[in-house]
Order: sequence, then C-alpha cells, then structure tokens
Amino acid sequence: MKQLVGFLLFLVALFLIFVMTIINFFEVKHKQGYFRSTALNLDMWGNVEFRTFLNNHLIKNKIPNPFGLQGETISSVLGKNILTDNLTRQGKILVRILTEKHCLDAIIK
Repeated sequence: MKQLVGFLLFLVALFLIFVMTIINFFEVKHKQGYFRSTALNLDMWGNVEFRTFLNNHLIKNKIPNPFGLQGETISSVLGKNILTDNLTRQGKILVRILTEKHCLDAIIK
C-alpha cells in the first residue's frame, strides 16, 4: 500500500512540475532563458537522483568522477570521464548523442 501511495505522489509531483513550469512562465517578467534554466535544474537533479543507474551503466570506475555530486550536470560528469577515458560503451553512445564538445564545455571544476 505504501508503494502505491508513493507512486501516486510521484505522479502528482510530475504533473505539478509540468503544469507549474508552464504557469510560472507566464508569471515571470524575464522570459529569456526560462526553459533553459528549468532544463539545467532538471539535469542537475537527474545527476543526483539517478546516480546509481548512471554510475553503474555509463562509467567504468566510480572513484575519480562519479555521478551524484550536487549542483553538477550529467554532461559535466560525462566530460570529466571523457578526459580520464572512463566511459563504458553506453556512456560513449550518450556522449555521441550530446556531442563530445558539449560534454567537455559543460565541465564544472
């Protein structure tokens, strides 16, 4: 029962994020970059929230540059792992999709 309640809360939260993002867009005065900022925040959240999956599937060695650091994007972690040749095959595929340049430019020191 607790899992069902948790799942329902998850669905409500996803719905509210989507709806409130659109509503808030019309409330803010400076709309330039609004959705990019939201995407960046979701990217940083995803890096922390999905760290176990990302660490298990996208990088070989979890020690030097793992996923999950608060305030860092997925692309930044990928970029750091490009430099240390620490990407798995799946990690390299994601880098090809995002582009290596993007991942390297995204590195947060």
